[in-house]
Amino acid sequence: MIVDYIQAYRQEFGVEPICRVLQVAPSTYYAATSRPPSRRSVNDAASTALIEQVHAANFGVYGARKVHAELRRQGHQVARCTVERLMRAAGLRGITRAKGPRTTVPGTGPETRPDLVERDFTATGPNQLWVADITYCRTFSGWAYAAFVIDVHSRRVVGWQLSKSLRTDLALDALEMGIWNRTRDGADLSGLKHHSDKGVQYLAVRYTQRLAEAGAVASVGSTGDSYDNALAEAFNSLFKAELVRNKGPWKNIDDLEIATAEYIDWFNHRRLHGEIGLVPPAEFEDTYYRHNPTPTTVDASETSLH
Repeated sequence: MIVDYIQAYRQEFGVEPICRVLQVAPSTYYAATSRPPSRRSVNDAASTALIEQVHAANFGVYGARKVHAELRRQGHQVARCTVERLMRAAGLRGITRAKGPRTTVPGTGPETRPDLVERDFTATGPNQLWVADITYCRTFSGWAYAAFVIDVHSRRVVGWQLSKSLRTDLALDALEMGIWNRTRDGADLSGLKHHSDKGVQYLAVRYTQRLAEAGAVASVGSTGDSYDNALAEAFNSLFKAELVRNKGPWKNIDDLEIATAEYIDWFNHRRLHGEIGLVPPAEFEDTYYRHNPTPTTVDASETSLH
């Protein structure tokens, strides 16, 4: 610290006068400044550059745990405690989440659809359980609303949409994207459970009809209880913290929509997710399909006895 202080003010006051005031021998200062950097300082500088690169490349939201995990994925063997120390020194930290007001407008009339999830947000494979929810975002030109559909197994966002209103089309467009993305890849959605809260968008006839056409069954949680759709609300919280607040303020919905597309691409393909072993959702699904290949149909004539 003394050497740094002298370095900062030597042009203004001179080295010897500063050393006299600080009661430090000038030779001590000159020896320190001419000494080659230590091996640790060289390693720290190189590691800090890598840490800053990883932090910046991931929306600036990673804390030490995920920065450390990403460095290891890239082949850099840096201790977790070293990452924590260097991040503190560089002023880097992860994003913290905060709760916001609810956007659910309960549907009217009797509701007979059951809660098929009962707060058990687990699935043994893709396309067994999807969760859906809507959140709000402030822009300079007014409120924007975002709807998301998430596959519980991999935490992958399979569908999303932004709108200036909370009409049914917002949620329906997100669902259509999810259905298109999965069926395009040859997935069979029959038996899929689709879970949501009792928002009016999800209770709409058009929405439930589209689920039935895809072979999915609707599941709804209780009104006004966030725990009944906790996984979807957890994603909304991440989205608001990592993109909306972190990269805002937003001029209008068009700017936010472009940023959301970039965020979802990063979230699905590069963001390390702690609930699935610190790998991206797309990689988690790829690993699942490698170990659980889709059975191929065998022609009956090939299996007949000759």
